Amino acid sequence: MYKNYLKTAIRSLLKNKAFTFINVIGLAIGISAAMVIYLVVTYDFSFDKFEPNGKQVYRVVSQITFQGEVSNNSGTPIPLHKTISTVSGLKQAVAFRIYSEDVRVKIPLTNTAPATFKSQDKIIACDKSYFNLIPHQWLTGSAAVAFNEPNRVVLTQSRAKLYFPDLQPAQILNKTIVYDDSLTTSVSGIVADTEANTDFNFHDFISLETFKHNNRQPSGGDIDGGYEKDSWGSTSSYDQLFIELLPQTTVEQTQNQLNALYKRSNKNPEPGEIHRFVLQPLSNLHFNADYDNFNQRIASKSVLYSLLGVAAFLLLLGCINFINLTTAQSAQRAREIGVRKTIGGTRQQLIGQFLTETFLLTLVAAVVSAGLSYFLLQLFSGFIPKGVVFTQIFSPGMLLFMLLLITVVSITSGLYPAFVMSGYRPVQVLKGAGKIAEVRGSSFSMRKSLTVSQFVIAQFFIMATILVSNQISYLFNKDLGFKKDAILYIRTPYNSVKTNLKQVYLDKVRAIPGVDMVSMASDAPSSSNTHSTTFAYNDGKTKRETNVELKYADTSYLKVYNLKLLAGRNLQAHDTTGAYIINQTYSKFLGFTNPQQAIGKMVNVNNQQVAIIGVVADFYQKSLHYAIKPAAIAYNKNSRHARNLHIALQPHIAGAGNWKAAISKMETAWHEVYPDDDFEYRFVNDSIARFYRSEQDTGKLLKWATGLSVLISCLGLLGLAIYTSNQRTKEIGIRKVMGATVTQIVLLLSADFVKLILIAFAIAVPIAWYFMNNWLQDFAYHTSINIGLFAGTVLATITVALLTMSMQTIKAAIVNPVKSLRSE
Repeated sequence: MYKNYLKTAIRSLLKNKAFTFINVIGLAIGISAAMVIYLVVTYDFSFDKFEPNGKQVYRVVSQITFQGEVSNNSGTPIPLHKTISTVSGLKQAVAFRIYSEDVRVKIPLTNTAPATFKSQDKIIACDKSYFNLIPHQWLTGSAAVAFNEPNRVVLTQSRAKLYFPDLQPAQILNKTIVYDDSLTTSVSGIVADTEANTDFNFHDFISLETFKHNNRQPSGGDIDGGYEKDSWGSTSSYDQLFIELLPQTTVEQTQNQLNALYKRSNKNPEPGEIHRFVLQPLSNLHFNADYDNFNQRIASKSVLYSLLGVAAFLLLLGCINFINLTTAQSAQRAREIGVRKTIGGTRQQLIGQFLTETFLLTLVAAVVSAGLSYFLLQLFSGFIPKGVVFTQIFSPGMLLFMLLLITVVSITSGLYPAFVMSGYRPVQVLKGAGKIAEVRGSSFSMRKSLTVSQFVIAQFFIMATILVSNQISYLFNKDLGFKKDAILYIRTPYNSVKTNLKQVYLDKVRAIPGVDMVSMASDAPSSSNTHSTTFAYNDGKTKRETNVELKYADTSYLKVYNLKLLAGRNLQAHDTTGAYIINQTYSKFLGFTNPQQAIGKMVNVNNQQVAIIGVVADFYQKSLHYAIKPAAIAYNKNSRHARNLHIALQPHIAGAGNWKAAISKMETAWHEVYPDDDFEYRFVNDSIARFYRSEQDTGKLLKWATGLSVLISCLGLLGLAIYTSNQRTKEIGIRKVMGATVTQIVLLLSADFVKLILIAFAIAVPIAWYFMNNWLQDFAYHTSINIGLFAGTVLATITVALLTMSMQTIKAAIVNPVKSLRSE
């Protein structure tokens, strides 16, 4: 019986090649989208699942509230690491410190210059407890002894292979590694790389005993820097603290103990500041953008759930499309059904036959979708995590998912048409009445309802795509308060031995033809990096305190970025750190209605009285997700923060060739001054564009989803147009005999479809407005939702729909009425 089902299904699908092709494409699009999204979602939700008792592991993070403004920090004060043992209910506590992404590593070699590895990262200082939290297989050495002595380091297998490419793990033991020319260590162990997905992808593990022995503490960005080891008021994201709770211990109990410990121990709290410790679950590490995850990619659960929604919608559209096309073609199979029933075929056998056809068609679509998924992965390579690769579609989990997906899609798509067509009465269909009747007493058939559903989804995607595109255009075209074009910046080495080398390189760059101006400063006006401190102002009546974002610069900084000075003067070389230029927002915070009123006023910064010498117009310090905050610019080009060259190229040399020549000369000068460091540069406008990478990815995804949803919806609409024109063949013939023109008939046939689109539009508008308005609330500054967006959507949808239907409606309208009437 099943063999007969299969043979009949193959014949039926081959007989209706156009019908089969359209259905395969519609379903394949939905299935391929589901495959890719399944890979992305399962990848992100698989992070850090291998740690023992992971559900009981938490990171201690800091929430600091100052003047009502909350800032989050993934780190904790160093003294907490030393006193955490006084907190009850803990199974273990693991503290470690992260280095910056820019560490120079040297491997001394016999009779030759040392091997140098520039800009190494993923280096931490820890003790053996780290490997209780994040287990590794030890290839040589052991956690019990590897960290007991100072100046010891453990490497992962991949990092060991990088440093010592010709040696086996056992041969690497006791080899010397020098970090940043100042810290000499010997290898005490090699561990295997973690194969599971994790954010803990560190490679160099330096023993904490090293820093205790040398009476120094590691600091972020500087492997041999000073550190306030006893300051409860100093919190850095470099200092990480993880704890594992005993089963009977609650999160609330532990947080209360930690915060009570802080209040008892911090003898000099910052006035107006509230410091609170919070426990962040290990499972939340990969998804919470409020706290960093060691500079790894942070996934968004809302985005992942949205992706699942997109996959579900596209699959639903494919299923609806299949139902519409199948029922539209039902008249062609009515006599077949009648004959089958007449010779003894049961309804159950017919349902089995139709479901077999659907399953076979879905299976073909799944095979096609495997090829489509490869192209989707390439198309969205910038959006899809690097850990997601095409070969994963052959994994057991993926194959099981595909089997389940094929089954669900086959049943969802085929069940309704199977029940409807198997219910035909033999006498009626053999007499020529084999049409699927509309549901009596209802103005909408099942097919019309499904078509409305399709266009609700399609129009929602269209509206969302237009809005996201408008917002992205708004973000890139808004005046940020400073010049951002034709400016590049170069970060000089952090650990340069001679501080005057920055000035040497600046002078060389300034002399390059095509360079307009050069400034030595910290970051650009708009940057993801933040350095802030507390400013206090007392006018004798009111004391005003707030956090102020600091930028360090020289006298050319305002000119390079064309920052507008509203009052006062520019920075001068003799100002050092005793004078600040503030922004207009901070001037207003101090109570001044006129910027000139702020000039000469004194503010307290780190217990030092500092004069306000100028006020600049507001500029956006971060992305437009955030409001403008108080900011100040100080003259301190020798500060460790002020190590970036900001280079404005001359406008009249605009052009890739001229800019390339100027940058090439900058690179030549770089190697003359810093022969051991790589030359890297970045344009300011490119850095700003990176703020909105997520929005760009969302826009790209929506355009893709919109195109596919409109395509599938139009295929479904075409199916309904075929069905309707077949049902109204006699009516069309009679109207033509009575004098109706082709145009009138086309309009008649199209009117019902336009009504369906308008009904779908009325449903889609409030849904789209709700979600779009919520999305815009994530931006402090955003575009508006206007009526043009909705009008453009419905006009575009109707236009595309009419073009899609025109082939069938015109074909039906021009048929000779004699032929139309005879066919009935």
